[in-house]
Amino acid sequence: MRVLVSRQDGLGDVLLAGPALRAVAARADEVVLLCGPRGRAAADLLPGVDRVIGWSAPWIGPGREPVRRSEIDGLTRRLHGFDRALILTSAHQSPLPLALLLRLAGTPWIGGISADHPGSLLDLRHRPGEDMPEPLRMLALAEDAGFPSTGDDRLRVRGPLPDTGHLTGGPGYVVVHPGTSAPARAWPPERCAAAVRLLRAAGHRVAVTGHADEKELTALVAGEDGLDLGGRTTLPELASVLEGARAVVAGNTGPAHLAAAVGTPVVSLFAPTVPAARWAPFGVPMALLGDQRAPCKDSRARECPVEGHPCLASVGADEVAAAVEIVMTGEVAASVEEVTG
Repeated sequence: MRVLVSRQDGLGDVLLAGPALRAVAARADEVVLLCGPRGRAAADLLPGVDRVIGWSAPWIGPGREPVRRSEIDGLTRRLHGFDRALILTSAHQSPLPLALLLRLAGTPWIGGISADHPGSLLDLRHRPGEDMPEPLRMLALAEDAGFPSTGDDRLRVRGPLPDTGHLTGGPGYVVVHPGTSAPARAWPPERCAAAVRLLRAAGHRVAVTGHADEKELTALVAGEDGLDLGGRTTLPELASVLEGARAVVAGNTGPAHLAAAVGTPVVSLFAPTVPAARWAPFGVPMALLGDQRAPCKDSRARECPVEGHPCLASVGADEVAAAVEIVMTGEVAASVEEVTG
């Protein structure tokens, strides 16, 4: 049985699909993951994926991408020959555009989560529970489609990961990742820098990670007290750096989920533009910081709609440093329920 599984948005979203993909892989002969360019590097790290098809869906990406008939026709040809398809989406996304293309490609059975009436586009219209963590929400669709959980529902990446000791000086440090894909989710850089100084004063080695286009940010945050790794790692190398850390400080962004996938505790500076109950780091000791009742709650804003960015600007560097000490013990400093309930 050849199964296509789709998750077409960002790096973190693709990582969160891991438990569902492993459940499908346990019953299928081949699993092909359809993903967009923002999640492509994460797709290569997921166990259970035999092949990846990359395609930028115009109804998923953050920009206004042109719709070209030639690209739609080309994708439809590439989707030919699957026995089943599962369309994994966020709560605000619809599986129906892709389901239509899969029908045109001849896919006989398609499952997805849909708030809209699917007509003949879906064979399985799954209805998830409210506020389920995103990995379990996707896994529930897979289970309803006949692919039961393997019993290991945590996030995972393929091993072995590359050795990054030459970058970090060996394991046992704390990682601070200041960048985010949306400015509304970012802790102020000066607070990040203050946290680095406090952690260093407490005796921790601190590595500051970031994408190649975030070098100015990582240099500012690292200052003289942290090791600046901005732009110096591929995604597998970043996974290795995070695996060697005792704790990771990050916003609601892909590397926070990557840290969870390698089993490292996370201090999550979480802006409530999306629900923490669904999107907080999953399956590891985690401290959730940030005002989850701020006016931006559930707005899905990319740019902060509230003057002063109060949901995260209210968090002090001393609170983050204290949370690091707690999560390193394997305890949860603040659960999602405590902060959001």
